[in-house]
Amino acid sequence: MFKKNIKKLDHNLFIRKVDDFEKVTPDLSLEEPVKNSFNDFAIFDKLKRNIKDHGYEVPTEIQDKTIPQILSGRDVIAMANTGTGKTAAFLIPLINKSFLDRNQRVLIVVPTRELAIQIRDEYQIFAKGTQLEAVAFVGGASIKRQTYALKHKPQFAIGTPGRLKDLVNRRELNLQLFQNVVLDEVDKMVDIGFIHDIKYLISLLSRNRQSLFFSATVNVKTREILQSFVRNAVTISAKQQEVINNIDQDVIRLSNGESKIDALHNLLIKPGFDKIIIFGRTKWGIQKLTNQLVERGFKALAIHGNKTQNQRQKALQMFKNNEIQMLLATDVASRGLDIDSVTHVINFDAPESYDDYIHRIGRTGRAGKKGKALTFVD
Repeated sequence: MFKKNIKKLDHNLFIRKVDDFEKVTPDLSLEEPVKNSFNDFAIFDKLKRNIKDHGYEVPTEIQDKTIPQILSGRDVIAMANTGTGKTAAFLIPLINKSFLDRNQRVLIVVPTRELAIQIRDEYQIFAKGTQLEAVAFVGGASIKRQTYALKHKPQFAIGTPGRLKDLVNRRELNLQLFQNVVLDEVDKMVDIGFIHDIKYLISLLSRNRQSLFFSATVNVKTREILQSFVRNAVTISAKQQEVINNIDQDVIRLSNGESKIDALHNLLIKPGFDKIIIFGRTKWGIQKLTNQLVERGFKALAIHGNKTQNQRQKALQMFKNNEIQMLLATDVASRGLDIDSVTHVINFDAPESYDDYIHRIGRTGRAGKKGKALTFVD
């Protein structure tokens, strides 16, 4: 196990080059320079203005390679981590498609509530002024309200597999009505046990559809999903190393007799520790740590499985708005969170695997900014 062996390994563990994509030969590599600006894409003018108003000028590499393929109607397999700009890579062309044809509906399936809300919020930025609608269908929120929202036939339905399956079984959601489908962070959905739900949802989709598949890795189980999901797809690969080049990584070793909480305290009071995400292993442990930090005068909140959806969303919003200095989380929050200007990620507890480590530290060093990742070693 990664967490058990971490103390035997040196700093090189965290900066080694890893390529999880050797079993898939990409049609488009991201090693080539970006060729397009957003103005070059065949999208409507209001969408271009919304992109510019959001501060986007030059596409990321995955956006540059993926957007034209989606606009052309191709199915896409994109192997990319969070932090590469992949959400905008599929939202922008799909918003364009729905704007030009209001009958086009998009289903986006994601592993966590937080990612669903994050995608919906980013959608609202890009779709501003278009009269297009998007709804997030997640657990922990009122299913009656979500059922009512479906009656308005929103162009975009963004949800977790469990809640989407529940709506299907209640005969409130008809997947035959969606001509465009995105599976985002497929490897994570497989890891947390959603593979059968995903296969079930795919079996109900219309065969006449555009299918987009986003995953950090493509292994045996994710390949099972691919076989029934995409047709004649173009494959685009973004390597993990490209994501972490903007992140300065180091380990924290405790001095003799120093407690872990004291070592963390001494870090957090240093200059530059302005906006921090701290990861722990268990719900109980991360809540205890949060309480200890609050008692020491830090502005901190936690998100984990024992928190209600409203509590989690409130904490995320306060963190985004800089009302609190730090957000503490279990791995439920290690994917999909797109928060500007996170200065540090701290692994208070070591992650289970190298993949989990990559996904955690990907909360910083985003959108070309520099970030720092620190991991405690007992």
